[in-house]
Amino acid sequence: MPGHFEPLPGGGAAVALDDVEISIIRSLAVQLLELIGPGPGADTPDDPLAELFAEGPSEPPADPVLRRLFPDAYSDPEQDPGSSAEAEERRAHSAEFRRYTENDLRAGKRDNALGVIRTLDALAPVDEGGAVLKLSPQESRQWLGALNDLRLAIGARLEITDEDDTDLLYRLPEDDPRKPMVLAYLWLGGLQETLVTTLMS
Repeated sequence: MPGHFEPLPGGGAAVALDDVEISIIRSLAVQLLELIGPGPGADTPDDPLAELFAEGPSEPPADPVLRRLFPDAYSDPEQDPGSSAEAEERRAHSAEFRRYTENDLRAGKRDNALGVIRTLDALAPVDEGGAVLKLSPQESRQWLGALNDLRLAIGARLEITDEDDTDLLYRLPEDDPRKPMVLAYLWLGGLQETLVTTLMS
């Protein structure tokens, strides 16, 4: 079980994490929460309808990580941009789609990150350090979503756009300042892969 998820009887997944791994994942989840930001009703917490009727942004985020987490729905970087009228129409559709969906997407990503933090905070330590994390099926899905978001965020910071970029990461020299972030990216990828396999078994 160390370093990878395994299925639990009746559904869910378990993984053994040491204290350092727990600290890293928790820290990354907190940073993700800070990056995503509060909900749209945060300015008016006394009004329960504020968030329900709040419209989301219509423009893509300026931060490249947020652009990766909340991409335009009607743009494809591989696609020929076509005429300026076609491009403008796609931008208008993307803005409309973003206005009505981004708040819900942000809420889901916040819930997933919070789920990771709560399950880690509830862990009972073992004598040799670390703990065994046992997740219900719902918690497993939250973890899967959060691991995906964390990898997307780190990948955006590392400017990973395709598989060739990932291959280059393996060959970085030890003194490269990106090395710790690369190691976290690859480690989270391994966790994500074993969690996917576990949930599909």
